[in-house]
Amino acid sequence: MPFGKITILGVGLIGASFGLAVRKEGLCAHIAGFGRNEENLKKAKERGIIDSYGLDPSAASEGADLVMLSTPVGNFLELVRRCAGSFKKGAVVTDAGSVKGGLVREIDALMPSGVHYVGGHPIAGSDRSGIDSANAELFRNAKCIVTPTPDSDAGAIRTVTAMWNALGSQVVTMGPEAHDRVFAAVSHLPHLLAYAMINTVADVDPSYLEFGGQGFRDMTRIAASSPEIWRDICLMNRDNILELILVLQEKLDSLSRYLRAADSVSLEKEMERARTLREGIGQG
Repeated sequence: MPFGKITILGVGLIGASFGLAVRKEGLCAHIAGFGRNEENLKKAKERGIIDSYGLDPSAASEGADLVMLSTPVGNFLELVRRCAGSFKKGAVVTDAGSVKGGLVREIDALMPSGVHYVGGHPIAGSDRSGIDSANAELFRNAKCIVTPTPDSDAGAIRTVTAMWNALGSQVVTMGPEAHDRVFAAVSHLPHLLAYAMINTVADVDPSYLEFGGQGFRDMTRIAASSPEIWRDICLMNRDNILELILVLQEKLDSLSRYLRAADSVSLEKEMERARTLREGIGQG
């Protein structure tokens, strides 16, 4: 670092915020962008998020020292297949995806000789998408999970780690499979629950939604997240999520039993346990 050229494949909220952060910290001389929507790319260039753009990801990636994958995760493999021939020797490929696991190894297997991939996942974002919500400070003081494998290049790991540190992130190293187990619990399942909660109320009576107070809005805020992004995440981490759904069903069954039996002691005990655990993770 700094980089001569960075290519961002997917200039949405995360990709655009990454571009703004990189520019603010002076980590790159030239930022190129790729996306499906030329109007969005033009806007990104006008706002100084990127310096150039292309509708061909392979051409946009030519000469890049670092390539950031920030499209929905379901597109990663096809993008890498299309771009692999244009990656320059010595380049580092990374990503901002919420799923790792086997995907890390599939991407790694597509890397040409002399090009190295290291997975990353900044724990930052918003229920809003698009460059209008982009923020150069999005990653500051946020955790970023870096997910190398035993086969990952040591130099590439240092490069990706140093980059996120330079953007103000708190880097945590974790294996790809462990990553997916953790984030199935604290991110992927909660998103599904938020979608389910909104739809449950709507199925009972859509007019009830207008009476939701701050608590309901807080619990369902992430249901405003992009369905395209979360469809891919949930399908790609479905085994871990399905295991957690079974645990959740057991919890709901217990609560049902307490309610049927008017068991106030057990109900309060369950609530108190959750309250204490929630207080232990602080605000946010």
